[in-house]
Amino acid sequence: MRPFSIAGLQLELSPMGKNLPLVKAHIHHVVAVFPWVQMVVLSELCVHGPNPANAEPMPGPTERALQEVAKQHGIWLVTGSAHEQFEAKVYNTASVIAPDGRVVLRYRKMFPFQPYAGNTSAGAGFGIFDVPGVGRFGLSICYDIWVPETSRTLACMGAEVLIHPTMTATVDRDVELSIVRATAAVNQMYVFDVNGARGGGVGRSLVVGPEGDVIHQAGASNEHFPLELDLDRVTRTRERGLHNLGQPLKTFLEAPVRFEVYDPKSPLREGVRSLGPVKMPGRPEIKGVVA
Repeated sequence: MRPFSIAGLQLELSPMGKNLPLVKAHIHHVVAVFPWVQMVVLSELCVHGPNPANAEPMPGPTERALQEVAKQHGIWLVTGSAHEQFEAKVYNTASVIAPDGRVVLRYRKMFPFQPYAGNTSAGAGFGIFDVPGVGRFGLSICYDIWVPETSRTLACMGAEVLIHPTMTATVDRDVELSIVRATAAVNQMYVFDVNGARGGGVGRSLVVGPEGDVIHQAGASNEHFPLELDLDRVTRTRERGLHNLGQPLKTFLEAPVRFEVYDPKSPLREGVRSLGPVKMPGRPEIKGVVA
């Protein structure tokens, strides 16, 4: 076995921000009750909420406060994310903090939820980090998972666990949960999806194993879900297939096809090029009705 214990914190948050004291209290609590936990994962934008006006530079005071908490308890801490002010841009950025308090990764969300994410800029690098002696972890944020190439790339880079903070408060959560499960199955890795509650999302966080099996589904309110994962299960599933059946990663890697559609100039894109850019939907016109 390669055991590793992760606690997801699905918290009832204020959308106005100022959630740092609450977040710290819940981290202290979960480590006190479950001292075997090695990593704590928070939800997207959990501390300061969804307003980009609350952006801070990184390093910054909030990140430093969470570094102190991680070091105090000797845990890995995935901060969910926060709006990062960098020069003239704002990014949605998650920090990964090691047990000694060092920031080992800052990952900028590659696919902000446009057109609703305002002026938030897109990141360009993939989120990957190693836990020494355990394995390799990938990191994506909320809407990233709707673009399957992000998860497939992380899997091909060796990620065995995908950490996925989200802040989904909308009616598409059911669809997102199906994507979480499918992502685990087609990439043969654990997916640890942590949503917020109340002002931070509709909850229903989800942890899925490398054969697409649901390990835990949270409810809609405050919930701590500490779980021990076995990363050797990823190795075995990738070697032998899901239930000794499909081997999608090997099939992908051995296929002779090259996906030309990823070339921005490819004629294969003509079928969707007419869709135009991302924009806010307007109200549909009703014939015979004068505004």
